[in-house]
Amino acid sequence: QVHLVESGGRSVQAGGFLRLSCTASGGTLSSYALAWFYEPPGSGRDFVAAISSNGQNTYYSDSVKGRFTISRDNAKNTVYLQMINLEPLDTAVYYCAAGNLVRFRKDDYDYWGQGTRVTVSS
Repeated sequence: QVHLVESGGRSVQAGGFLRLSCTASGGTLSSYALAWFYEPPGSGRDFVAAISSNGQNTYYSDSVKGRFTISRDNAKNTVYLQMINLEPLDTAVYYCAAGNLVRFRKDDYDYWGQGTRVTVSS
């Protein structure tokens, strides 16, 4: 059973940057596709970014393309989300997820973290 724990969320000003981390225990992430989803206040959980198990392919939602970068370090059992030029609309709880293949729907992922909150003020 893979247990995921996110960290790095905090309050920042618009235009600022953050790096979120998600580290696994209880299993290795190297064979999993990994993704970040976000849940804005009052909204559902939506896809943000994903990375293939070997790290060679990455995918982004249109709203974050060019501002967010997903990466992984399989040796550290960790996936990252580098976020720059943050906007108030990025305010949300961010979740990492692990699954067998890169997908864009939350239902396609098997393991989830508890989330880390990002608040961007104008």
